Amino acid sequence: MNRVRCSICGRWMEGQSPAEWPEFPFCSRRCKTIDLGRWLGESYRIPSEGEGEEQDAVADEKEIP
Repeated sequence: MNRVRCSICGRWMEGQSPAEWPEFPFCSRRCKTIDLGRWLGESYRIPSEGEGEEQDAVADEKEIP
């Protein structure tokens, strides 16, 4: 028996294989749609090279009186 947690709501899904979950890796169409909305709304992002450094520099500039 496999036991997997939905990445959106955290609900446990149990079964013999992922084939038993039609919306895998999500527990439902609702969670799948929420995930798609997050991708389309750009909530999920991979920072580009140097992006973190630029944000630090902007934060440092704001602190200067």
